[in-house]
Amino acid sequence: MTVKFLFYSILELLLWNCFSPTEPHSLWYILSATTGISDFPEFLASAVVDGVVVAYCDNSLKDTKPKTHWMSKLFEEDPQHVQWLNNKCLLNRLDFKATIITLKQRFNQSEGVHIFQRTNGCFWDDETGEFDGFNEYGYDGDDLIRFDLKTLTWISPRHQTVINKHNWDSDGSSLFWKYALTEDCIHFLKLYLNYGKSSLQTTVHPSVSLLQKTPSSVVTCHATGFYPERATVFWRKDGQELYEGVEKGEILPNNDGTFQMSVDLNISSVTAEDWRRYDCIFLFAGLKDIITTRLDRTMIRTNQEPHSLWYILSATTGISDFPEFLASAVVDGVVVAYCDNSLKDTKPKTHWMSKLFEEDPQHVQWLNNKCLLNRLDFKATIITLKQRFNQSEGK
Repeated sequence: MTVKFLFYSILELLLWNCFSPTEPHSLWYILSATTGISDFPEFLASAVVDGVVVAYCDNSLKDTKPKTHWMSKLFEEDPQHVQWLNNKCLLNRLDFKATIITLKQRFNQSEGVHIFQRTNGCFWDDETGEFDGFNEYGYDGDDLIRFDLKTLTWISPRHQTVINKHNWDSDGSSLFWKYALTEDCIHFLKLYLNYGKSSLQTTVHPSVSLLQKTPSSVVTCHATGFYPERATVFWRKDGQELYEGVEKGEILPNNDGTFQMSVDLNISSVTAEDWRRYDCIFLFAGLKDIITTRLDRTMIRTNQEPHSLWYILSATTGISDFPEFLASAVVDGVVVAYCDNSLKDTKPKTHWMSKLFEEDPQHVQWLNNKCLLNRLDFKATIITLKQRFNQSEGK
C-alpha cells in the first residue's frame, strides 16, 4: 500500500477515508518527527483502532494518554500495558530524533521544514481469522522504504535508503517486524476490541438531506450524525454507482463525536424525466442495510432566497434638496423603477426594465397613475399627521 506522508493529514488520511463493506478490524500506529515547525510537536504518536484514535503521546508528555473512556479503563486495569506504551513512546522519540538528523544529512539539507513518518499496523477479520500487516516510512511527503510482509524483505524506492534495505534484509529486522505485525499487533488489537466493543460496535444512523444553492448548481447529498465513520456515500443511476459528474467529499468529524460526509452530483445534463433514475446511497462498512434518498426536487433544501417585489414610498417636509415624494420598485433587492415629485413619468432603472417599458406601455401608464395618486395621497397624509402630532415646522 502507498501512504502519502503529509504531517498535517496523518489522521485525515487514515480516519476519514472510505472503507469497503468488508473492511476488517485494524490497529494502526502513526508516528512522526518534525524539524523547523514552530508550535508543533517535534515527535508525536497515535494508536488508532478501527479508525478511532485511542491513545496518544508526544515530546511534551511524560506518559501516553488515553483518548477514549474504554481506553482509560484499560489503563487503570493494565498498568503493565501502559508501561509498555510509555517505553515505546520514549524509545521511538529518541530513534526518530536521530533518524531525521541522519536523513537531513543524506538529502544534503541543513534548514527548513522536514517530516519523517512511520505508519505500521495490522488488519484482522474476526469472521475468517485472516490477518495482514504493514510497515511504511516516509520523508517530506514521499515514500521512503516499506516492509513486504509476504517476502520478508524491504522495498526502497529512494537511493538514499538502499543501504537501509541491505542492512535490514540481513540483520534480523525482517523477523522482528514479522513477529511485531502478526503476533504483537494482532494481540493488542484483540485486547483493544475487547475493551472497546461496546463503543466501537455502536451504530448511529445519519440524517440524509439533498441540498442545492441554486436551481442550476450541483445537488449535494449530505449525511450527518453517523457513527462509526467507516461508511460511504455515493450517487447511483439505475442502480449502478456513478463516477462521472460526481465529486465526493471527505468524512469529517462533528463536535458530538459523530461524522458527516457529502457527495455532489452535477445535474446540468440530467433531464427532468431522468431525475427518478438517480438516488443517493449511504452505506456503513460491514452492514447490509442502506439508506436510499431518491433525487426529487421536492426533497431538495435550498438556501436560495425567494424572489421578491417591494414598493418603497416616502413623503417629506422641511428637507431642502430632497424630493417631497419618491417611490421605488425593487425586484430581488435591485431598484428597477423610480418616480418622484420632480418627474412627470416613472423612470426605468435597469436595461431590461427599459425594454419592458418599450413593449408594455399599458404597464407604464399603470405605474405613472400609481405614482401620481400616491404622491397626492402621501402629501395629504403628511399634513394630517403633522396636525395630529401638533407639529408645524421641522423635518
